[in-house]
Amino acid sequence: MKPKVSIIKCDSYESTVVQEAVRQAVDLVGGITAFIKPGSRVLVKPNILMAKEPESGVDTHPEVVRGVIKLLKSINCKALVGDSPSAWARQIENVEQVYEISGIKKICLEEGVELVRFDKRRMRRKFPLTTWLDECEYLVNVPKFKTHELTILTGAIKNLYGLIPGTFKAELHKNNFDINDFSGILVDILEEAMPALTVVDGIVAMEGDGPGTSGRLRKLGLLFAGADCVALDTVLANIMGINPLSIPTTKLARNRNLGIAETSSIEVLGLNLEDLAVKPFLLPQSLKIKKIPAPVVALVKRFVRLRPYVIDDACTRCNACVKACPTKVISMENDRIVFDYSGCISCFCCQESCPYSAIKVKKSILAKAIGL
Repeated sequence: MKPKVSIIKCDSYESTVVQEAVRQAVDLVGGITAFIKPGSRVLVKPNILMAKEPESGVDTHPEVVRGVIKLLKSINCKALVGDSPSAWARQIENVEQVYEISGIKKICLEEGVELVRFDKRRMRRKFPLTTWLDECEYLVNVPKFKTHELTILTGAIKNLYGLIPGTFKAELHKNNFDINDFSGILVDILEEAMPALTVVDGIVAMEGDGPGTSGRLRKLGLLFAGADCVALDTVLANIMGINPLSIPTTKLARNRNLGIAETSSIEVLGLNLEDLAVKPFLLPQSLKIKKIPAPVVALVKRFVRLRPYVIDDACTRCNACVKACPTKVISMENDRIVFDYSGCISCFCCQESCPYSAIKVKKSILAKAIGL
């Protein structure tokens, strides 16, 4: 059978509007009881990247999380909500701040559900995942539809990276900085966690230099739902205007038979992809080098560089980038952020973690000359 992916129009984050849209999206793909047994314990995993207000568009909007919680409560499930924010939010007080400012704590209190921290872990393969997966019968994935400097898309598959407790994320970035290696880790996590259901917040999406504050918000007005993460990311790629198999996680997961990545083999319900006529997404600047043929890149790689740099006037010296850097090549010197580019792996964790959009992409002279 073809995997089902629903697309529902939802132009507002008004609470009752979102709840109805979430219900419609899930009903179209089979209804909540097709994925979750009534009375079960369910871990709800949104994308809570950093301590930014809901209107910033950086995190999954709390009203979408509420919509999922309401659906689970309607079949007497015990929902637990949690995430491991960006690698820089390592101290407990920072995680609490992320939950508070993102609005996730407020809706959990209002709905009477437990908001958990991913402070305990169990090793799986070469990485640990939160032990809350062991204590719950199902995982419901609630990502935000955004571009990503390293992985192109952060959607159904990439959101699962947050199942790894804080500090180990930086280590994985350091040891797997090649896009294909890092994508392999993400697909390993998918294989281990396998969400029962995914609901994607695309009401306000993000394009450009996502997934943090450097991205551009895009009023898309859409919600998505399905059980197949690969199929969902395939649909999101189509909406972005790119080949789904150009996203390494999608291609790798398809090759491991973890889902379907052929658009013609996916049953799209609700709105039709052909009728949406969405303007192609602006992609991250760091991906432009990937358009150059591999043999050419091999010849000029040392001269064609895209690296992060700080806009001093926008920088608040919060040290988020210093803490996020997996290779520890960012430091504070004389009240300024300094990069040691000799050790920079261009993972752009610094840009992702910056709360103030103060980190941009620097191009070498040759990179500019060839139109990157």
